[in-house]
Order: sequence, then C-alpha cells, then structure tokens
Amino acid sequence: MTGLRWVAIAASLTLVYMAIELAARWWIRHRRQYYVFPPGLRLRLRIDSEVFPQMERDTRFDVNRHGERGDEPPRSADGLYRILVAGGSQPEGFFLDQDSSWPGALQRMLEKPEGLGTLGAAKVHVGSIARSGVGSEALDLIFDRVLPRYPRLQLIVILVGATDVLRWLECAAPQRMPSVVASDVFRCHPEGPFGWKPRNLAVVELLLRARRRWLRPIHVHERAGRWYQEARAMRARAKTVRTVVPEPAPMLDAFEQHFRRLLQKAKGHADRVLVVRQPWLAKDFSPEEAATMWHGGLGQVWREEVSTYYSFDVVSRLMSHLDARVSAVADALEVEQLDLMPILEPSLATYYDCFHATPAGAKAVAAAVSASILRQGLPHSLTTPAQSTFVDRESACAVLRAS
Repeated sequence: MTGLRWVAIAASLTLVYMAIELAARWWIRHRRQYYVFPPGLRLRLRIDSEVFPQMERDTRFDVNRHGERGDEPPRSADGLYRILVAGGSQPEGFFLDQDSSWPGALQRMLEKPEGLGTLGAAKVHVGSIARSGVGSEALDLIFDRVLPRYPRLQLIVILVGATDVLRWLECAAPQRMPSVVASDVFRCHPEGPFGWKPRNLAVVELLLRARRRWLRPIHVHERAGRWYQEARAMRARAKTVRTVVPEPAPMLDAFEQHFRRLLQKAKGHADRVLVVRQPWLAKDFSPEEAATMWHGGLGQVWREEVSTYYSFDVVSRLMSHLDARVSAVADALEVEQLDLMPILEPSLATYYDCFHATPAGAKAVAAAVSASILRQGLPHSLTTPAQSTFVDRESACAVLRAS
C-alpha cells in the first residue's frame, strides 16, 4: 500500500503541476499583452571605449510599466502631454544613456516652462518603443498590438526606414521578404511558444515578469558594443563589394504599403503624428569614416561571417529612394514631417556609423524635433502639415542653446 500511496501522491502532484502550468498559459494568452520591451527591465551598459571613443562610458536603459524606455508616466493624466516615439534603432539609441537618447533629451527640453506653456500642458512624458531591427512591417504590427492599450495620445513621433533597406540587402535583395512574426518584434508577448522544459514554462515566464516589475533587478553589460569591432573589420576585409543592386521597387512598394497603414493607425490613436525622416551619413567617406562603417552586408554580421557587401553609394541611393517614399506618403496623408538631413552635421561627431547618433547627434535631433513640435504647438485643428515640414538649423540651434 505504501508504494501505491506514493504513486498516487506523485500522480496528484503531476496533475497539480500540469494544471498550474496550463492555467498560467491561459492567463498569459487571455490578457494578450504585447510589449516591445519587458516592463521593469533595467540595463546598465559599460560602453567599450576602444570601439566608441566619442560615447559615454556608463549608460542607463530603463523600461517603465508600460514597456517604454523612459520615466514612469504620471498616474494622473490631468494636464499631461503624452508623446510616444516609435521606430527602429536610431530613436532607440541603445548605446546612449536614457537622458542622452533623443527621446529622453526631447522630454527634458519640452518640460521646461516655455515648452509647457506652448503646449498648454502641466507636464510632458516621452516614452519610446523604438527598437533595433524594427522596419515598416514590424512597426505596423507593433501599432496593431500596442496602440489599443493606450488612451488617446497627444503625439506619436515615428522614425523608421533604414531597417527595410538593410534587411533587404542582407537577404540578397529578394522579390519578397519573409514576414515578420511577434517574436521578432516583442520581447514580452502572449504567443509563446510554451513547452514543458523549465525555460519554456508559462509559470517561469510569469515569475520572471513579476521579478522585473517588483524587484527591478539591474543587469550590467561590460564592454558593451565590442562586437562592432569585428563587424567593422569584416567590412574592411570584404572579398566582394557590389556597386549595383537589383531593382528596389519590390522593397520600396512593401515599405510604402506598411508605412501608409501604420501612419493611418497612428492618426487614429493620437491628436498629432510627426514623421521624422530617417537620417544617414551621406557623403564620400574619409578613410577614418569608412573604418567605422559596417552596414550593407549580404548576411547578418552579428551572426555569421559576411564577405560580400554593397558599396556605401548603393546604400545611400537606396536610402534616398526610401526617403522620397516617406515624404510622399506623409504628404498624401497630411502628416507632419521633419527632414533631419539639412540639420545634422555629416561627420563622426554626429554619427558613430552610417545611421546611429552620438550623444551630440542625438541632442541635435532632439532639438530639431522639439522645435518642430513647439512650432506646431497650437491645437492640431488650427495648423496645416506644411507648417512643420522643415525646421532650419538656426531653429534647432536655438533650442539647443536654451537647453
């Protein structure tokens, strides 16, 4: 009897264990919460000074309860001007400190008394759901899953585009790109897949989520960004550099389709939408500048050895084509837009590679975005999109001086 009793106990415990796990899976799926970043995530990056001499040494990456990189939003929405920034790695600013990334710097600029007065607000909150690797299709999916969770926002700022070009080149310029799925975009989502190994259990996932939210552990990354050194060296030793590229119309058409849809979704969830057009380092590179570049490979340099690259000129031409589509779609949908190319100095003081901003570059972007927002500080119904399609360098510099 003793043996049978132990078998019965083991069977009962197994059933309880399975019931708890199945209940956890149901709970996660039932709530259907999608987050680009896990709420409560806290990272501290010790930037490799040999790879990034122009960057800050210690940076902070904190995610609030809404899954945004940024401060916790006020509990009360009274008098709050709430801004959501969305897009790819440029606005994410992963290697920049929270306050040095341009969404963080933007909040500090707008929350000054003169900014609050222009916006007619008592407080400003800027949260960022921009993430590396997010292109137009991914952002379309993000808006589908994330925006319904928000109350109506005062402003959504969108900067996306480079990923569409770079992924297309990485995949050998195909006629049709693979579709984006939730796990490509969201670091916290209800779609699993769940399994019976410990790391795949829904119960473990819930415990990890609770730990992040309530205990707020800090994860420290030493020598962050050191992989860039090998990525740059890989480009420098490329066996083949292609100077021609297949017809980009399939990529550009797909981008336009998703970009149009995501702008329409943004307009449905915010009083204002501002498109910040993707800037890039467009020039004939000096040897010093060329040595910092790593984009344009046929393959993923962070995962594999890549020996074939597209020339810098090819990348720049594709970005020009894509930028024209961005401008045309924004005009057609009567969405405000900001062209950063005439504003940002094309140098390594502003960019640390072809697309990403240094702290000084991010501050310049924040100043330009702030100037555009405040220039359009009147109620949206009293303005026209054309009023904010261009902010000159002098206006951005005035904001920089004030900050």
